[in-house]
Amino acid sequence: MKILLTGANGYIGMRLLPLLLEKGHDITCAVRDKSRLSVDKETLKQIKIVEVDFLEEVNTSEFPQNFDAAYYLIHSMSASTSDFDEQEAKSAEHFNAYMAYANVTQVIYLSGIVNEENLSKHLESRKQVENTLYKGDFNLTVLRAAIIVGSGSSSFEIIRDLCEKLPLMVTPSWVKTKTQPIAIRDVLSFLTGVLGNSKCYNDSFDIGGPDVLTYKTMMKQYTEVRGLSLTIIDTPFLSPKLSSYWLYFVTSTSYKLALNLVDSMKIEVITKDTRLQELLDIQPINYKEAIRLAFEKIEQNQVVSSWKDSMISGRFSKNLNKYVQVPKYGCLKDAQQQETDHPERALERIWSIGGKTGWYYGNWLWKARGYIDKLFGGVGLRRGRTHDTQIFTGDSLDFWRVLFADKDEKRLLLFAEMKIPGEAWLEFCIDENNIVHQTATFRPKGLWGRLYWYAMLPFHFFIFKNMLNKIVR
Repeated sequence: MKILLTGANGYIGMRLLPLLLEKGHDITCAVRDKSRLSVDKETLKQIKIVEVDFLEEVNTSEFPQNFDAAYYLIHSMSASTSDFDEQEAKSAEHFNAYMAYANVTQVIYLSGIVNEENLSKHLESRKQVENTLYKGDFNLTVLRAAIIVGSGSSSFEIIRDLCEKLPLMVTPSWVKTKTQPIAIRDVLSFLTGVLGNSKCYNDSFDIGGPDVLTYKTMMKQYTEVRGLSLTIIDTPFLSPKLSSYWLYFVTSTSYKLALNLVDSMKIEVITKDTRLQELLDIQPINYKEAIRLAFEKIEQNQVVSSWKDSMISGRFSKNLNKYVQVPKYGCLKDAQQQETDHPERALERIWSIGGKTGWYYGNWLWKARGYIDKLFGGVGLRRGRTHDTQIFTGDSLDFWRVLFADKDEKRLLLFAEMKIPGEAWLEFCIDENNIVHQTATFRPKGLWGRLYWYAMLPFHFFIFKNMLNKIVR
């Protein structure tokens, strides 16, 4: 089948893509920036890519046609705390216009469970998108899910952060809200199972795991699987805003995502039918088993995708291409270089930097800088990295964003997403003479930017010099 995959660089899209390719489908990925599609070179050879921003005005001049199916996996909840619903509505309307031009037969939309009368803004937006898509000139299949449990999913990573770090929690009342978590592998089974299935046309289905649990029980069961102890004390005095700050400082989530999640956590999301489960003969696994499988992937370093790599987890939502060219003028630099007898080993160390590996020198200083960044509303260091040894353009790497990563060229370029009075780049490359170049570039913004750079110079002197020493040894 000829399939259009929107949201191809997102958490679900990145996991769905290899499954569709394995089944022999002809895949076109719709992305805002093709340089950010985090797949290997072999996968790139098997797919087509079309650059399109569904928030912009419709322009079909270079848009492909005649698709058997399209997956609509576009969400904007993490991008804003105020107008994400307007963005999602506009995106759905523009998508319908593109699909009318593309002559698509079926559209599959992954939404949220919307069975309550009083919905959160997030769930109300999902419902509105569903209503908009039903107006499109195609056969629509809607899958409504609650919390998705899998390595790298936002829900799983938040619970993981909380339970791994806090043996004692004072929690707000929303931890007693019931939900119905579903494993990521079951979500993917449903997404592929409805593909081209005429019995699923023009209908909406709830999908969920076999367990109906409160958020409190989910955290308790997580600690049971992990062999941890956890004491939870409920209190009615934590407001939604305080709860959001609590999630923001303790977990790796952004404040915007935390605020929207807390708003939704007050609403019960429980499935009301099992029609699709029976139609496709899928028996979802339980919550504890989903956690065990997630940790199998984590321990084997096989996490395919993470919500943290989404652009909305950081400081910039788009247009990162304008930062790929490191400026030469009006900048302050720290340039280091050393020859190495083992260029391949040095390259591997560069490609392993950050995350669990750390920054090779003064890790406590890097962590302190991350805590300070978090206090000022930045991303901090908690995002880590998705893979221990692989880096793709567009990935998050602690409080950096990968702008360019090419092992053949032996070059890695990072851009700072921390809160700073200016713009910062960190570049590594190895030339033909086996000299490792490490360059930190800072373009200050006004007087405060220059004062910041000079205040950090004593730390830079030791950190950057010794970091390069560790890389080349």
